[in-house]
Amino acid sequence: MSSNSYIECGKIINTHGCYGGLKLESWCNTPEELAMLKKLYIKKDGEFLKCSVDKASVFKQFVIVTLNNVKSMDEALALKNTVVYALRKDFRLEEGEYFIADLSGLDVIDANSGKVYGTLLEVINRGASDIYVVKTDDGERMIPAVPEFIKSIDIKKGIFVTPISGMLD
Repeated sequence: MSSNSYIECGKIINTHGCYGGLKLESWCNTPEELAMLKKLYIKKDGEFLKCSVDKASVFKQFVIVTLNNVKSMDEALALKNTVVYALRKDFRLEEGEYFIADLSGLDVIDANSGKVYGTLLEVINRGASDIYVVKTDDGERMIPAVPEFIKSIDIKKGIFVTPISGMLD
């Protein structure tokens, strides 16, 4: 399988218990979405290693998992700060939903004039809505990812926006 078949879905931030449990920070829409996955993958030396999920639950905003191949606290501790992946096909995206990884690098285009402001550098999620960080010729600019500003997204063409004056200039 190609590396494009995998998507980052979280990060191991700590151990949990003394029998190899792991505490994960979810990068999915919700922690519950991550907890429902039956297989996770860890990238090691350029290869994706499959880990079957024996048990998973949500605790506050985190996911607690036990993996079939992690049986001790030492093994769990060695995975701290490791990014976990899932297969793209294991997620069901609704109409109009996209993986953030697929949006990065898209052109950000004025929906009315066709002017290209720059490219999407990253997506920040700090609460109520995402913030798109756009790399322009004049530096980085931020635009809230709300319908007032983001009119449409076309994975092949770009992100079409209607910014207010000064937002991306």
